[in-house]
Amino acid sequence: MQLVCYHTVSRFGGREAMARNKNPEETVNKILDVSYRLFMEKGYEYTSIQEIIDQLGGLSKGAIYHHFKSKEDILVAVTDRITGESNRMLADIRDRKDLNGKEKLMAIFKGSLLRPELNDIFSTAPNFHNNSKLLFNILHDTMEEVAPDYILPIIKEGIKDGSIQTDYPKALSELVIFVSNIWMNPMIFDNTVEETHNKFMVFQQMMRGFGLDIVDEEMMNRIQDLTSIYQSKR
Repeated sequence: MQLVCYHTVSRFGGREAMARNKNPEETVNKILDVSYRLFMEKGYEYTSIQEIIDQLGGLSKGAIYHHFKSKEDILVAVTDRITGESNRMLADIRDRKDLNGKEKLMAIFKGSLLRPELNDIFSTAPNFHNNSKLLFNILHDTMEEVAPDYILPIIKEGIKDGSIQTDYPKALSELVIFVSNIWMNPMIFDNTVEETHNKFMVFQQMMRGFGLDIVDEEMMNRIQDLTSIYQSKR
């Protein structure tokens, strides 16, 4: 349950600081900071390169195209940064030697949901409804990278150590990540607190059906709190 995969975007300095910046990596980060904020506020389709430039101050269109060939390339970089930190956490848990497969899945769910920075992420209420391309990129990364690279190896390990029972590890990995990351995500489906609770109960029953009693009341309370935070800022 990455909930995803959402990564807090760093704050940046003003226009004067941008104009003086000579560090290419810092320039790229500032372009991504501004682009992410505009994509969230206006939507990817309704944000122009010129609007990004206007928010940077002192940076020419040529300077942006020196780092990114197109607005689409900026979108890809924004998506990579959103998912990057979460994927590092998944890799750390996947590679642990002191947990069996079932325990690793539980660690992923708990670790993802209980991150304190999620409060800030949900309070900014990013509008994915106006960002179909950004949402598609995140969905694509979730299903094409997170499921096969992180969840599937854990399920296979669980089958081997006897903690997970399924004849369909690939399908189960995709189902788990889609339901927890997408279907239950209030920022994507705009769920009420009650709807989030109901979806969580269905998810819990589904997991128990696979012998995976890995979600608990603490997680349920947490996702309801996050839903409440998101709804209060809309």
